[in-house]
Amino acid sequence: MGIDVQKPRFSWKMETNRQGAHQTAYRIFFATDKNLLNENEADCWDTGKVETDQSVQIIYEGQALVSRQRVYWKVQVWDETNSVSESDVAWFEMGLLESEDWQAKWIGANLAGNSETMIPVPYFRKGFAISEEPVSARLYITALGVFECSINGERVGEDIFSPGWTDYGKRVQYLTYDVMKHLRSGDNVIGTILGDGWAAGYIGWTGRQSYVDRPRILAQLVITFNNGQTQTIVTDSSWTYQFGPIIYSDFQMGEAYDSRKELVAWDTRYASPSDWIQVEVFQHPDIALTAQTGPTVRRIQELVPTAEPLKTAPLRWLFDLGQNMVGRVRFQGAAPAGTTVTFRFAEILDENGALYTANLRTANATDSYTFKGNGKETWEAKFTFHGFRYVEIEGYIGDVTRDTITGIVLHSAMEQTGTFDCSDPLLNQLQRNIFWGQKGNFLELPTDCPQRDERLGWTGDIQVFSETAAFNMDIAGFMTRWAQNVQDAQNPDGSIPAVVPYASNLQTDGGPAWSDAAIICIWIVYMYYGDVRILEQHYGTMKYFMDFLVETSPNHIRCAPDYEGWPGFGDWLSVNASTPRDLIGTAFLAYDASLMARIAAIINKPEDVERYQQLFNDTKQAFCDRYLAGSNVPIVAIQPSAMRREMDDADRISQGNLERVDYGEIASEVFNTDLFTPTQTAYVLALYFDLLPEDLRTKAVNELVADIKRRGMHLSTGFVGTPYLNHVLSENGQLDVAYELLHQKTWPSWLYAVTQGATTIWERWDGWTEENGFQTPEMNSFNHYAYGAIGAWMYRTIAGVNIDPDQPAYKNISLSPQPGGGLKYARATLKTAYGELVSHWQFDADTFKYDVVIPPNSTASVILPFDGNIFLNGERTQGTCHKLMAGEYTFEVTQVVS
Repeated sequence: MGIDVQKPRFSWKMETNRQGAHQTAYRIFFATDKNLLNENEADCWDTGKVETDQSVQIIYEGQALVSRQRVYWKVQVWDETNSVSESDVAWFEMGLLESEDWQAKWIGANLAGNSETMIPVPYFRKGFAISEEPVSARLYITALGVFECSINGERVGEDIFSPGWTDYGKRVQYLTYDVMKHLRSGDNVIGTILGDGWAAGYIGWTGRQSYVDRPRILAQLVITFNNGQTQTIVTDSSWTYQFGPIIYSDFQMGEAYDSRKELVAWDTRYASPSDWIQVEVFQHPDIALTAQTGPTVRRIQELVPTAEPLKTAPLRWLFDLGQNMVGRVRFQGAAPAGTTVTFRFAEILDENGALYTANLRTANATDSYTFKGNGKETWEAKFTFHGFRYVEIEGYIGDVTRDTITGIVLHSAMEQTGTFDCSDPLLNQLQRNIFWGQKGNFLELPTDCPQRDERLGWTGDIQVFSETAAFNMDIAGFMTRWAQNVQDAQNPDGSIPAVVPYASNLQTDGGPAWSDAAIICIWIVYMYYGDVRILEQHYGTMKYFMDFLVETSPNHIRCAPDYEGWPGFGDWLSVNASTPRDLIGTAFLAYDASLMARIAAIINKPEDVERYQQLFNDTKQAFCDRYLAGSNVPIVAIQPSAMRREMDDADRISQGNLERVDYGEIASEVFNTDLFTPTQTAYVLALYFDLLPEDLRTKAVNELVADIKRRGMHLSTGFVGTPYLNHVLSENGQLDVAYELLHQKTWPSWLYAVTQGATTIWERWDGWTEENGFQTPEMNSFNHYAYGAIGAWMYRTIAGVNIDPDQPAYKNISLSPQPGGGLKYARATLKTAYGELVSHWQFDADTFKYDVVIPPNSTASVILPFDGNIFLNGERTQGTCHKLMAGEYTFEVTQVVS
């Protein structure tokens, strides 16, 4: 409901487990009246019978769609038996497509705080009368801030923190609700509570009011009657407001609620109380109003404490929810009027068993509730969220039990699409940690962390994690909105900021591996969802970014030592391994060029295909000339002092209190050791991005493995190298080493945090260690998904599920599991655009069993990891490679030959 895409796309799935099932043709009917479809008639568009197996993202090419129009549709599908199946009727409804459709005005309170002072949360209201029975009612609503709306005392919708975070100076999303059930004949009241949110509240570490000095609301209620006439209620100067029980509310600072100040019948009583204040009207002509794209934030699930609360002091209790989560709590209790209970939150406990909050930095992350003294009272904060596992309450004089506190998990309402489990409980916990890290940091946009005074949309984090995210959840809509935010954030010179939306004092250019998300993440969305439109819509952004890179990379070396701009964050949080920033930059320039050549081919831009392929070749040659053994590169003066200080500060934060280890002089036949000391990340990028001559690839792999062994079978990679490390190993004959790294239990490793009881992915490999305790609180999140990028390797290599780049979105699937590491079984399931995909293998002694389910209208290429006596569905067959149609299959290999 309420879309503004005038050429929507349509998809469907065949519901059958018949072997070989596939579509041969379709026909879609679009009509303004559902009854027309019953007669196979269409007054908007009838595609006619289209002979194709395409069933994903069919573009509407019918009559032009107009504001507030509802269209019904159904699809008929012919299958390989020439049978016809028909879907149920579905519908979509357009929002407000033209600026003149909006009659509402922006309104707000007359009071504003300042960069450090918050104000109470305003409550807005408007009475209106309905004289006859309506047939439909739509509320179009948005805010510069976050809102909760009600009509006649009933909440409208289930969305949280709407309208979400965009660059409010350029764009704000509106939401559309069907509010028929909330209306009554005669007198009605619409009310809205308006929080600071991202628009006026604290963002990052730069204080409040990044976009506006106070929150504002824009709402338009359109009621339609039987005769076609409409009644429109809009926000304007006739609305009134008052401050109520929410003393302040902020994402970082928390929320204070005094129930004694509750406004009785404020959103049910028609007449406005005499002490309510006339609103102020604001003008924002430059803000584009666009319909909500992607999922909204919702209450997803509830968590109860794992045990009875622990009393730590008089009137102080500690609750453990058992899971590092993001959201808030629901509190219930009874106490005399004026009793105030304080709630504090932490991800982890310190050595004394108390809340560890030093890593929150300036985020107060504290809520409070003051009783009105009216028996049992229940409260949940409205406009804040926290990242936490532990909750401390203080000041409550009543009985405290496990039921006193309930954790309310919040995140963008994306469907879970992937599952992974195997015979190793530690790896299963790792997968859960990855999933919960995604849940906690996919709240409205992909953030770095959910708890401290940051919570920003770092482009580097989503760049490394987007593929794993696409396995775990349906992120198509979520990332479509993100891509629009990237386009809005692009700088006039074509560079892409380090955070999106941009709202900080950070460098406007994110630098290597961060700004490149503008290309890499959009490519991932195409690969996993077959979304050509996202390539087309953002091709201009990507091309402009590439122009910036070429212009600022003389001789195809990006971020060379004499570059006067921001050279990037390096291999962030690497361990005793410093990869040159220019090597990272040049590698990503080449990778970007290779992706752009593929993207240009897909959207039919042949001249750009040639251009970007040549750019890749030239950059690869420049990489070899500069960094490989035998090159003769003069030492160039480093950046100006101001930039040098910023680089040094970034390096200091990255390393924290990490103990330096000298691994001695390292010889290399691959890299120029006079220029830099080779690192695992250097090898990984060179190999994964195909930047080495063929005769050096094996040597590079061997030197990479030697460095891993030199470090006691540990990785040293940071954010940049880690996502590709195991892929490089397993794709270059080092599967055993990849498994050894995966199973490593001492730090730095993926499983070290798991052995320490972690329930999400840590920001640092050494966020806490037995020998050193906590890393620097200056930067030490315990819910940071970046290192969870290993999840993609677990799906792709252990379970063997891979995309065919020529037939994306799992139209054709490559199933090639690679057992190892002592695992006895692994199983992955995926809800694809065509149906459920299953890859499940078991390995015992000399017998390998492999069960696969291929969705209808898909195909798969199965590559068995072993030869031997091979049986397919009980019948003897030959060869380890098999091309299969949809259906359920069981392979069994006996007398296994590796």
